[in-house]
Amino acid sequence: MAQAEIGIIGGSGLYKMAGLERGRQVSIPTPFGRPSGAFRVGALDGRKVAFLARHGAGHVISPSEINFRANIYGFKKLGVQRILSVSAVGSLREDLRPGEMVLPLQFFDRTRQRASTFFGSGVVAHIGFAEPICPEVAEALAFGCQESGVAFHRGGTYVCMEGPAFSTLAESNAYRAWGMDVIGMTNLQEAKLAREAEICYATLAMVTDYDCWHSDHEAVTVTQVIECLNRNVENARRILRFATRALPKERRCRCGQALAHAILTDPKKIPTRTRKKLELLIGKYLSSIK
Repeated sequence: MAQAEIGIIGGSGLYKMAGLERGRQVSIPTPFGRPSGAFRVGALDGRKVAFLARHGAGHVISPSEINFRANIYGFKKLGVQRILSVSAVGSLREDLRPGEMVLPLQFFDRTRQRASTFFGSGVVAHIGFAEPICPEVAEALAFGCQESGVAFHRGGTYVCMEGPAFSTLAESNAYRAWGMDVIGMTNLQEAKLAREAEICYATLAMVTDYDCWHSDHEAVTVTQVIECLNRNVENARRILRFATRALPKERRCRCGQALAHAILTDPKKIPTRTRKKLELLIGKYLSSIK
């Protein structure tokens, strides 16, 4: 039986999920190493929820050091079918103001040194990723924003940079010229791996600053970001509670069948070791193949 149905990933500033009843710490070993920490599993307004702080307790893991594969695999092992990801972002548009929320529908990858797939080592799979955000989860987050009375914006593109340094002015202006809307350092890998794990995924992006393109934010500082984060975190918690209540019990999206036609490798050619490693993800598609 699944220990959780909904996963919540807490980003900068959100290290605990208030209201989680009967919560317990669960350490999940994975074939991809250690997740960012123990998962906090409990009940949130009647739904079984697993919470994970992306950067670890005390914010000790840099964006490039996050073991994204272990984190998503851990949620899958707990039985999670949907992930609500909270992330601090910089705004690349005048009308996306610090303190507001954005529900991006697209991602643009500017990372360079991160593992973004579970596959390889003898098995090839190509997921469809044209629409990386689950519409059902995005709609639940929009409902949460509305019920919480928090200003939010639907849609837009989240450009995922490597970090940990913030953008140069040239980079920030280039992203704006390309039509990007917000910038962060973490969500692209989560979205890709969640799709490979057939888990629904959506981002609640908390705008903390205007990035360095703006005349009022010529140099983004951590102090600036933290001040805005502290104001946003309570709003994020309220939004998440409304969103978890709003999610329908049964999934009607296509996220749960993302691998149905994605695996190109002849099942008989998949190495035994790789097949065992990926059993949780692809086992249902290979069960009839000896």
